[in-house]
Amino acid sequence: MKTVRFSRSTAPRCKYSWGAIAVLFFVLAGAARAEPLTLIFAGDILLDDGPGRTIAAGGDPLAPFSAILAEADYRIGNLECPVASGGRPLPAKIITFRADPRTLSVLRGRFDAVSLANNHSGDYGQPAFIETMQHLDRSGIAWFGGGHDLAQAHEPLWVERKGLKLAILGYNEFKPRVFEAGANWPGIAWSEDDQVIADIRAARAAGADLVIPFMHWGWENEAQPTERQKTFARKMIDEGAALVVGGHPHVTQGAEIYKGKPIIYSLGNFVFDGFDYPEAQRGWLLRLTFDKSGVLSWDTLTAQMDDAGTPWPVVGDFTPCGRAGEEGVLECRNP
Repeated sequence: MKTVRFSRSTAPRCKYSWGAIAVLFFVLAGAARAEPLTLIFAGDILLDDGPGRTIAAGGDPLAPFSAILAEADYRIGNLECPVASGGRPLPAKIITFRADPRTLSVLRGRFDAVSLANNHSGDYGQPAFIETMQHLDRSGIAWFGGGHDLAQAHEPLWVERKGLKLAILGYNEFKPRVFEAGANWPGIAWSEDDQVIADIRAARAAGADLVIPFMHWGWENEAQPTERQKTFARKMIDEGAALVVGGHPHVTQGAEIYKGKPIIYSLGNFVFDGFDYPEAQRGWLLRLTFDKSGVLSWDTLTAQMDDAGTPWPVVGDFTPCGRAGEEGVLECRNP
C-alpha cells in the first residue's frame, strides 16, 4: 500500500483561515439557537364544578386540545380557582371555587405554568392559597402572579428556551382586592400602573429578551375592551413589553397591533362551565412564535366549550392572527 505523505508544499490547504472557520461556526451556532420559540396562552381554566366532575368521573376535559398543546415549547394558562382541600369560602363573596387537588393531573404535562393573578385564587382564604402553590409545586407546574408575600407575587416567571429569556408577569385588576399579597402575607399581584411599569423595566434590566404582561382585567361579559385597558396596554408596550395578553371577562375582546406589537385583550374562557350565553362558551387559545426581535407570528384557535366545560377545537373558524411586519390584525382559518 502506498503511503502518501504531505509536506508543507503538497498538503491540501484549507480555503479558509481558522479565524474564518471560527466565525462560520458561531454563525451556524447562532442560526441553530435562532429557531423560533413557540408559546401558548390559555384563558380561564376552572377545575371545579363541571370540569371537576368530569375529572372525578375519569374524564379529561383537556383531551380535545392535547395534541395542540403538545406542539408548543411552553404552555401558560390562568388557573381560575384554588386547588386545595382546606380553607373556608369567603363569606362576602357570591361565587367561590375550590378544586380537588387530584384535578391537577389533567394539567400535568399539558401546562408548564399558571397565573394566580385573578379574582378567584383567594376564594377559600390564605390557607387554601398557600396549599394551591404547594400542590402546583408537587405537580411540577410553575406559578406566577402570586406568592407568599408581595415581593414574590411581583416576580416574573422566567422562561428560558432556545436561546431566549422571557419574563412573564401576572396581574389582577378585578375585585376583591383583599386577595392582594402584602409585605408579610400571601396573595396575588395587583395591577397598579406604576408598579407594573417598574416590574417591566426591572425584568428588562435583569436580562429579559422579551417581557409579556398577562392581565386579568376588563368588565365581565363585555365584548370590547375598556378605554382603561386600551390605554394601559399601549403604555406597557411603550415601556418595553413585547406584547400584552389579557383575560377575565369570560368572553373574547378582540386584538390590535400597536407599534408593531400585538395586544390580545381577552382570551375568554378555556375550561369553564355554568354560562348560558354563547359568547362565554367560546374562547381562544393563543399561539405565538418568537425570536429575540419579538413576536414573529401569532394566531388564535377557537375553543368551544360544551355544557360540562370541556373545550373543543372548531375547524374552519376564522379568528384573529398576525405576522411581524403587518400593520393590522388579520383573520386566519382554524386548522
